Amino acid sequence: MEDKFIIKGIEFKSRLWVGTGKYKDFEETKKAIEASGADVVTVAVRRVNIIDRKSENLFDYIDPRKYKILPNTAGCYNVEDALRYSRLAREAGISDMIKLEVIGDEKTLFPDVIGLLKATEILAKEGFLVFPYTNDDPIMAKRLIDAGAVAVMPLAAPIGSGLGIRNPYNIKIILETVKAPVIVDAGVGTASDAAVAMELGCDAILLNTAIAGAKDPIAMAEAMKHAVLAGRLAYKAGRIPKKLYAAASSPIEGML
Repeated sequence: MEDKFIIKGIEFKSRLWVGTGKYKDFEETKKAIEASGADVVTVAVRRVNIIDRKSENLFDYIDPRKYKILPNTAGCYNVEDALRYSRLAREAGISDMIKLEVIGDEKTLFPDVIGLLKATEILAKEGFLVFPYTNDDPIMAKRLIDAGAVAVMPLAAPIGSGLGIRNPYNIKIILETVKAPVIVDAGVGTASDAAVAMELGCDAILLNTAIAGAKDPIAMAEAMKHAVLAGRLAYKAGRIPKKLYAAASSPIEGML
């Protein structure tokens, strides 16, 4: 079953995208990413050294020729900072893609959607491929796409919470509302959460803490790989309708 995943002419081999934070060291990061099968790796420009090649650098372990690097603006609490770090990543030759975060609250880490929308408009006009991290709000998702985003990345639950998809109905409405890829970002805790997101029809999943914070990150990375594949295949195959009463597995028509 051919099932290519293409955004603005860029083909992605895996529908599982992974982050690079919270691992004990770069070596563990490398092993987990390899086990995940991901070809997109997101990196916080403010927190991880990807520019100064004179000191230990993530790219000493993650080959940018092998992976698509998706810089992100994690830790940015205003539009100006988000714009600055987006431009810094592009000027360093890392990517025209940017996972855009404008955080509105230090405790919940929920997005500041007003600032996010403004930053999306500016960066899209500057030629960035903007992947905005947003709430599970169908109206805002549509506005972000109208502002020039190439995809939307609604949270499943608060960042790092591991709660899974708290409101699958909003995710379904987003999928019906926007004519662009929907990539669930934040809140996935284990493989079953990833499978549920994909069975809903999401195009991909981005996760970090669920792997990096697991007792065995390498094993969890592999589990997530299989969950995303299984969930996507189940979605494409089409599940049976839910029924209140039992239905015989074998047909009984024509039997004596």
